[in-house]
Amino acid sequence: MKRKMVTAIIVTIITIIALVVFIGLYIDETKRVQETYRSRYTTELGHVSEEISFYLKAEGDHEFIYRRIIGYMSAANSFAFLIDDFSERQKTINELYSALIKYPEQMSGKLEDAKTALDHICEGLDKGYDELDELIGTLDLKGN
Repeated sequence: MKRKMVTAIIVTIITIIALVVFIGLYIDETKRVQETYRSRYTTELGHVSEEISFYLKAEGDHEFIYRRIIGYMSAANSFAFLIDDFSERQKTINELYSALIKYPEQMSGKLEDAKTALDHICEGLDKGYDELDELIGTLDLKGN
């Protein structure tokens, strides 16, 4: 009886240690994945900013470049929704993405301001999100 009790205690201790190790590994992997999402999010916003530069320099087909802007913005929007504790910023990025799709005539005139805001976001400055909110607030949502 004593031997069975000692064996049960040892097995319980080993099980608890294994559980703690697996929980630690899970938390570490979750943090690493979130860092990857943030990195890809910033990279995609950088691509959007670069494409806006091409658009503003009037090099090439504007319609094609605008579609690429929307494509990169779609990827950034997707990564924003994968990032934890990012809800207010997700909303801003989603509104910008929606504005690019719904109001191309209005947004084509405001791309320079959007580029500045996106550059600030890529630099890690929170004021970029405020600038995007202001930019979206200036849109005539009943127009084109």
